[in-house]
Amino acid sequence: MRSRFSGFALKLGDYVRASWHPSTRPPTLNLDETPDWVTLRILDSSQNGDVGQVHFQAIYRLHPGWGYLQEYSQFVRENGHWYYLQGEPHEGILKPGRNELCPCGSGRKFKACCLCFR
Repeated sequence: MRSRFSGFALKLGDYVRASWHPSTRPPTLNLDETPDWVTLRILDSSQNGDVGQVHFQAIYRLHPGWGYLQEYSQFVRENGHWYYLQGEPHEGILKPGRNELCPCGSGRKFKACCLCFR
């Protein structure tokens, strides 16, 4: 999952497609217009043999503010490689409180870091 997030963040469409299972892989993938992804939070994960699930939240910048994509993803391992099968995405606006950690990943409180994005 972290590898796929990095692929999306770096706009590496061929890499992301290669991590997709052939049975559900899109014929093309253009990441030129994707958001500015900044943080990945793994909320839960499980594995049963060669099948895995990951519940994650990916944070991206909106101008102004922040958005998120939250998904329950399904993965399968074949020939020693994990492949993304499908997911149930949900998007929304992220509204961090002033004393919460900034979504940018700096480790600083939001009020002292990215106020310019509010």
